[in-house]
This record gives sequence, structure tokens and C-alpha cells, in this order.
Amino acid sequence: MKADADIAGAEDQQSAAGRLITPSGIEIPLVATPAMHADHREQPGEYPYTRGIFADGYRGRLWTMRQYSGFGTAEESNRRYRFLLEQGQTGLSVAFDLPTQCGYDPVDPMAAQEVGKVGVSVSSLRDMEILFEGIDLSRISVSFTINGTAAIIYAMYLAAADKAGVPRRKLTGTIQNDILKEYVARGTWIFPVRPSMRLVADSILFANEQTPRFNPISIAGAHMRDAGCTAVEEAAYTLSNALAYVDELRARGAELDSFAPRLSFFFYVHTDFFEEVCKFRAARRIWARLMKERYGAKDAKSWMFRFGVVCGGASLTAAQPYNNVVRVAIEAMAAVMGGAQSIFTAALDEAYQIPTEQTAEIALRTQQVIAYESGIAHSVDPLGGSHYVEYLTDRMEEEITRVMADIERSGGMINAIERGIIQRRIAQRARERKIQTDNGARIVVGVNRFRREHEEEWTGEVFRPNPDAARSVVERYRALRAQRDNRAVERCLSELGAAAANERHNLMPLLIKCCHSYATVGEMVAALKRLWGEFEEPTGL
Repeated sequence: MKADADIAGAEDQQSAAGRLITPSGIEIPLVATPAMHADHREQPGEYPYTRGIFADGYRGRLWTMRQYSGFGTAEESNRRYRFLLEQGQTGLSVAFDLPTQCGYDPVDPMAAQEVGKVGVSVSSLRDMEILFEGIDLSRISVSFTINGTAAIIYAMYLAAADKAGVPRRKLTGTIQNDILKEYVARGTWIFPVRPSMRLVADSILFANEQTPRFNPISIAGAHMRDAGCTAVEEAAYTLSNALAYVDELRARGAELDSFAPRLSFFFYVHTDFFEEVCKFRAARRIWARLMKERYGAKDAKSWMFRFGVVCGGASLTAAQPYNNVVRVAIEAMAAVMGGAQSIFTAALDEAYQIPTEQTAEIALRTQQVIAYESGIAHSVDPLGGSHYVEYLTDRMEEEITRVMADIERSGGMINAIERGIIQRRIAQRARERKIQTDNGARIVVGVNRFRREHEEEWTGEVFRPNPDAARSVVERYRALRAQRDNRAVERCLSELGAAAANERHNLMPLLIKCCHSYATVGEMVAALKRLWGEFEEPTGL
């Protein structure tokens, strides 16, 4: 095909013409000059926050160091969390298995082969209690990567805090709760778009009152990036999703300044160092202007773009896995230079297995070396003023804004998702990336360049999952159902279903009540499915 031939020759054409572009297609000047960028005079902590949202950067407080972790049973994951906290980790990041993410209990036939595989199995308050046993929830920040069942898991976490005697107002952390990107990139959706948006809004409005230090949503470009889109598209799609949530909340009668300060964001960082740094600088500027100038937010905290990142993901390779240590270090430095508030560094073996304690520790130590030895966290926005960085930030802003305007012309993000527009664009980008890797136009060290004739097998520690984990999970599930007050559970589920039929009813209090009765994730999802049904993907994808 002509398109394939064009991509195949891209590297040679760039070399011949002396022209280079970033992965997002922005031209890289041989030497940047002052004439190539606007004269930005604002300082860190000043609107529009290009140079960071805090005047003192990391001198006032380092970023939160998290390691995404969770596997098998709640007991196994609890032991891993305790280990990571003992090694100096300052926040927890919970990975759930697919049945939990998709709303199935562990005994469901759909769950049989996936219980505890890519994360921890949590089907009831009992699992949540075990997961955090011996961990003071009033002193540790907890992040939950969960979307389709986010409102339920948030309710379960609050119920666990209630049982532990921890005041809700002391809880800190984040629940991802970004359902829109699930429809376009990751697939753990359950309900149709509109009722799903209601659940997101319910949880945000409830959090404003009950857990003011806990972020009820982390609007995530990360999974769209790993699905194939560019850094520009990742930022544009994420900001467009954020505006959809803002519009939904305002339609519910919420005052912008009552919820905007609690909105947070989440991204992947890939290895093109300067493009990643400038992505964050540009996104901060765009968000601040949107909140202040388009939406009229009065509170300066509403203008602030707070974000966490994962360093790793699709940029890691199973081939020559020790190269991943270098990749993650580069990405973590870009995250720090870009001003992230929370960083998770992927382990070197995550391209093919659940990390071992050793590789998880190396990933955490990578952040600690950067924080305490490199010196790059000592000065705020140390790359600010570089002609190339300012040029690239300006160009990133232009391109992100252009993509966002195109989405608005398509009727907004929700309409674009329901029509499959974003899904098709991401799939096309993924195809282009694969072609570029296959033909060598995009160099991946150890994969399509610099390989040895006979690559050695992995010689490091192999993670060996507990073969009895699924059986243990199912046994506890069945014991719970035999021991709990099933009539009380049925009453709670009936109340939940009735409330769901009334769009003016916030469902969070009833979800918490269901969790306290030890209703399961699958039971709560089923009660809502009976009314709402399931999302059906657009045809033609």
C-alpha cells in the first residue's frame, strides 16, 4: 500500500532533507532561537502555570512515589504493600483483576480464568478489609486504577475506613473513575455512556462533601497513549474528556469551583524526553486557560492542572528487558522535569510478568535516586527558558488545541465516542506505529536494532503466581455468602435498583450501604444492569 511505502521511507526522507520530527509530528529545529517561541515571563506558581503549579516545586514537597501493585488474593497483595512501604514508598497504587474491573464475582463463568491474574481479586468489603489490614488509611495515600466499577470500589473503600474507625475526611488518594477512555482504549466498560457518566458525577459530588482530600477522578490519557495515540493526541483526548465531565457536573447544578480543584489527571510517559516534558507544560497552560477564560472559574485552585504518571507501559519490551531500567529512568526524569505530582515507575519485567519483589524494588529505587541524588528536583522547571523547550511547548499547545477543536466540531467527546470516531483514530495510530517499528523507521533498541544473533533467556527471578489463589478467593466468597445476612443484602440491592431509576438520586450512599451489608461487586453491578443494560460498541470499528 502507498501509505505503508510512505512510512517505510520516512526515516530516509528525514535524513536526506536534514529534517527531524517528534513522534507527534512536530518539526525539530537544528538549533532553536528566541524568534521561534513566544516570550513567556510567568514564574512557577503563576497563571497559566506553564512552569508548574507550585512556586517552590519539589522543595516544598516531593512527588508521591507509588508502585502499581496487586495480584492474587487480598492477603498476597497486602504483604506486597507492606514490603513496598517498608522500602520507602509513600503511596499505594492498587491493581485489580479483570473480574473486579468488569463487575463479575469470582464464581461467574466469565471470571473463571482471570481471578487474581492481572491484579487483586476484590469482590466484597471483606476482601477490602484484608487488603489494607495493618495499614493506617489515615496516614497513607491510596490510588485505585478502576473505572467500570469505580463508584462501587470507592464505596467499598469508604466502608472499610468506616469499619476501621478512620474519619472519611482524613482519607487521601485517588480513584481513576475515568469511564470515557475505557470506551476508546481499554475496554473495562460495563454500562452505556450516559448512566456511566451519572455514576462518575455521583461519586465526584459525594466526594466533595465526604472526602475533601480524596480525588474522586483521575482523567487518564495513559491508556489511550498505550493503545497507540501520540503525545499530542493523548493530551487532547484527556483534556476533552475532562471538559465532558465538567459539563456533566455543571448540568447537575454543581458550582465549578466546588469540584474543579479536585479534578486530577493521569498520563503515560514515553521515552522521547523533550516531547514528554513539553506535553505537561502545554497541558497545564491549556487547562488553566480553559478553566479561567472559557468556564469562568474564580478559584485559582480550579485552574491548576494536577497529574500523576506511569513511567513504562507500552514503551517497555520483553526483548533485552534490562534496557527497560534505562527507559524508565529517562521517563521518570521527564516526569520530574514536567512537574508531576505522583509517579509510578514500572518494573523492568512488566512486559511479560507480574514484577517480583526485586524488580519492584529497583523501580522504586529509580525514583529515589532521581529524588535524592540527581539534583534535578532542587530547582523548579529547570528546563524553562531553553529556546527548544519553549518552542516545543508552544508547538505542543497549538497541536493539542487543534485536535481538541476538531473533537468539538464532531459534537464533543461523548458524541465522538458513541460514533466510534476516537476509537478509529487510535487504531489507525497504533497501526502506523506498528508499521514504523516493523520496517525500522522507528528504532526500538533490542527489538528491531542492536539485537544479538542468539538472544539469551531471562536469567532474573521469575514471578510464580500462587496456584491456589483462585480457589482461595472462591472459598472466601462462598463462605461470606453463607455467613452474611442475605435478607439485608437483598433489601439494600432493591433500594439501589429503585434509586437508580430516579436520575436525581445520588447512588453513592446506597452503594456504601450495600458494601456495609457485604453485597458483592457482581450483585451491585447486576442490580444496575437490570435497569441500564450494557454498552454496545459502535459498528464499523
